[in-house]
Amino acid sequence: MTAPDAASGLRGRTELLGDAFDLLAAYEEGGALFERGGLGVAISGRVVATASPGAAARMLTEIDRSIRGGGRTVAVGALPFADSDRAASTLSIGSRTVRRSAIGETMRIDFGEADADVPIGFDRVVGRQPSEPFAAAQLREIPPADAYAMAVADLVRRIATGPLRKVVLARTIEVAAGRELDPRRLAHRLRAVNPDAFTFAAPTTTGVIVGASPELLVSRFGRVVRSNPLAGSAARSGDPDEDRDSAARLLASAKDHEEHAIVVDASARTLGPFCRELTWDPEPTLLETPNVWHLSTRFHGLLKDPAPGVLELVEALHPTPAIAGEPRAAALAAIRELEPFERGSYAGPVGWADAVGDGEWAIALRCAELRGDHATLYAGAGIVGDSQPVAEVDETDRKFRAFLDALRWG
Repeated sequence: MTAPDAASGLRGRTELLGDAFDLLAAYEEGGALFERGGLGVAISGRVVATASPGAAARMLTEIDRSIRGGGRTVAVGALPFADSDRAASTLSIGSRTVRRSAIGETMRIDFGEADADVPIGFDRVVGRQPSEPFAAAQLREIPPADAYAMAVADLVRRIATGPLRKVVLARTIEVAAGRELDPRRLAHRLRAVNPDAFTFAAPTTTGVIVGASPELLVSRFGRVVRSNPLAGSAARSGDPDEDRDSAARLLASAKDHEEHAIVVDASARTLGPFCRELTWDPEPTLLETPNVWHLSTRFHGLLKDPAPGVLELVEALHPTPAIAGEPRAAALAAIRELEPFERGSYAGPVGWADAVGDGEWAIALRCAELRGDHATLYAGAGIVGDSQPVAEVDETDRKFRAFLDALRWG
């Protein structure tokens, strides 16, 4: 943890901005972005402090006290998927923050050197023509499709005979782009394609993870808690009749309902002890993304008093069966055995928290880690007893194709 030095002249101020302000304009590489539907946070400028998730609330309280009129500073970041990596994970607090919690509540918070009263401009991101599609020689699959299919078949056999009920197995594609990749432009494109997703960009230990996740892990505002786990999916089609048929097959699929029920049961068991009241959709509904239909269940709860902070809820929920499996320990062991790469921040929590424990966290899906002129793309599929290896390969391929197309704008 690094803390601001109160004796060094650090101080801050707040300023209300209009609703037309674009949060993406307040993000620059080195900072972080988390936004959906125009609501969220962005930090830029110098990172003035970092904190472990456990220490973030205390540090944010100290910083808010130094801001004239009080502040609502946030810590933003992407946490690693694995427990072994989260011990060293940190969240970032920037010298410039813009947060919009609701329409009419857009606040800029400056915290930095003694000249914080000097106005600092923001650069709006504008679109551009996409680069050429990536050639096959620029792409390397890890593992290749045939090896991934073999791993899926292995898991199906294990599920039939052992304690495993579900494992989420992922693949990667390494991209040699041949040009410097721009996280801001990629985030701009992802948001344009799917404005209902959580668009995010955050530093990792080796680069910047950028994505557009459809899945809310947990949000907490006051005593109200929400979660929206997804599991079970089907391909979208450009033909309206085929698309409706695909959605209907998903709603009728016993395999996908089994996969989804595992996630819903785990979320209810985890959130229930924190809540005075907890309700969720009695049956899964369809959630529409540009390329995939998902089965979705929305949770809404009222927390007990004293209410846990959002980071405590993140720690309790992660990793859910939606991105790991069930039982958790056995699924994680299978992932470590069968995935020939480290997940890093892929499928880990990404989001923000403030000093009072409010915040919003998604799961880092539909994403890539950018490192200069290289990118690592990630895609996974939930494997249960009725999974078909060819279908799971196809699901990951569809996710890769959609992101490769978006990466041409990055």
